[in-house]
Amino acid sequence: MRDSLLIENGTVLTLGKECGVLPNHSVRIENGLVTKVAPARSIRNFRGRRLDAAGKVVLPGFINAHTHFYSSFARGLTGLKPARNFNQVLKHLWWRLDSALTTEDCHYSALIALLDSIRHGTTTLIDHHASPRAVPGSLGAIERAVRATGLRACLCYEVSDRDGARSAREGLEQNAWFIQHCRQQNDPQVRALFGLHASFTISDATLEKAATLGHELRTGFHIHVAEAQSDQDQTRRLCGHRVVERLRRHEILGPDSIAAHCIHVNHREMDLLARTRTAVVHNPQSNMNNAVGVANVLEWSRRGARIGLGTDAMTTNLLEELRVALWGQHLRADNPSVGFGELTGALFAGNPAIAGRLFGLRFGELCEGAAGDVALFDYDPPTPLGSGNVFGHLVFGISQTQADATIVGGRVLMENRKLALNLDEPCIHARARELAAALWKRM
Repeated sequence: MRDSLLIENGTVLTLGKECGVLPNHSVRIENGLVTKVAPARSIRNFRGRRLDAAGKVVLPGFINAHTHFYSSFARGLTGLKPARNFNQVLKHLWWRLDSALTTEDCHYSALIALLDSIRHGTTTLIDHHASPRAVPGSLGAIERAVRATGLRACLCYEVSDRDGARSAREGLEQNAWFIQHCRQQNDPQVRALFGLHASFTISDATLEKAATLGHELRTGFHIHVAEAQSDQDQTRRLCGHRVVERLRRHEILGPDSIAAHCIHVNHREMDLLARTRTAVVHNPQSNMNNAVGVANVLEWSRRGARIGLGTDAMTTNLLEELRVALWGQHLRADNPSVGFGELTGALFAGNPAIAGRLFGLRFGELCEGAAGDVALFDYDPPTPLGSGNVFGHLVFGISQTQADATIVGGRVLMENRKLALNLDEPCIHARARELAAALWKRM
């Protein structure tokens, strides 16, 4: 049984459908779940740990619907050949980096990303991993990092033919092993999907093997979709179909699957994604950085797509990503009054729904029965704060403050901006620097 926790005296932003703003309220968490949200004075005779939230807002922890932990070791990397398009970005940077990763690199790069996430109030992450020269054991190494930090994560290995038949086979095997491993553990901290890189790097034979294996394992898939126009062009040369149609034919789409990016999709593909209830995850900072475009989130929404928000490892700060997503839609539509509801909905409703299917928990709101995943921010609102403008405060106010505490399942991972973990962070950073330097030399 987990310890009980009482978060006292804060301004509780329940979010969810009711979206209440409750000053001087407390949140009680027992056995990993919220058991009561009530005025502070009404919760008496509590036995357990207390955390004072006076002067702070208390809200559900953030969820990152698409990221890459291994990207941590690209920070500060220089001396690469300039890239003039997305395929060159992959060839000059990411495929060189991931091919040089060791199992220890996978572990430490994940630790860095996870610790950074804690500092920004993120409690659940959906990762997409690649290490073609160190496939066996890679997801296990990442899982150990997840468990050491106390966060929740859904992991997968991105299957691709770009590194040859052996690497593709190992990727299929790593996914199958980890899905079965997670199912046997049945632990709400770690979950699995079946990872695929992108349509243009996967042959029909490999895609068919992945689909067959994934269906036998009764799992969803996690794949990059039409991130650049080249994915569409190369897929049509490869098999004569557009990307989304190809995935539909292999039954990769569905309510348990994630299609990341989806920038260069047409209206028919949007309808297919919406009809199959596939989660479409927007990653605006990465897309702008790679100059591949700005996804038409407004059209996705009009066609009924399930929309989520990811960072693609560009940041661990989901509120920063949300702000950039909003500015991107303003520019794309040439209209500064569009996108607010769609983008806030992606982070605060879409991501909880995606994670809820994967973890079997109620995320994204503070109410009885919800996951005890909470973030506290120092925030004394300078203007009125109520249920009608809470998202405006999140985008324009709380986003400019720092997370004070991060809690997962009632376990305090950070308090007063200090990690509350049995981890030596300076030693982790020192070892990460050594590993990154060696990785850069191998590249």
